[in-house]
Amino acid sequence: MLKVQNLDVFYGVIQAVHGLSLEVQQGEIVTLIGSNGAGKSTTLMTLSGVLPLAAGTIEFEGKDLKDVAAHKRVALGLVQSPEGRRVFGSLTVGENLDLGAFARKDKAQIKIDLAEIFEMFPRLKERKNQAAGTLSGGEQQMLAIGRALMSKPKLLLLDEPSLGIAPILVKEIFQNLKRIRERGVTILLVEQNAHMALEMADRA
Repeated sequence: MLKVQNLDVFYGVIQAVHGLSLEVQQGEIVTLIGSNGAGKSTTLMTLSGVLPLAAGTIEFEGKDLKDVAAHKRVALGLVQSPEGRRVFGSLTVGENLDLGAFARKDKAQIKIDLAEIFEMFPRLKERKNQAAGTLSGGEQQMLAIGRALMSKPKLLLLDEPSLGIAPILVKEIFQNLKRIRERGVTILLVEQNAHMALEMADRA
């Protein structure tokens, strides 16, 4: 599904990713682990088109993504749930989820997907009309994942879902990753919690 070859990424003159190659097959959970500053988040942002690549190739379902803009990658099914959650704090939970589906036209399926997300994360349903900025860190992470799922991803790029979250909510989020995979979504997971990530993943 995803094939990355010899990826180089720079921030100005500083090289953040050096010749990275990886593959993700359909239906897998693959985890990318490494210490702080190793280039994990940079890799995901490059895959999703937020950062430019300096060298190498990214192919998604056989298509070269070199000249494909970030929003068009979302339309292809390559969707990122970013590090630090980045929810729209002044908007409600419901409005954040609606934004995840902004490029979709299949209104009936959007309703079904929303119901599934509320079933997966009941706290989001309880707080549907609450401003996202007032949620706890764990609830915001659930919202960030839910918003990404509303984009109908084929491949979900999930960046540090356990970061700064109470352990009980981390467990709940990780249990739901298996349910997301069961819905037919392939996952590339970046995670510092190596034990939990390796327990979850098919490969690392």
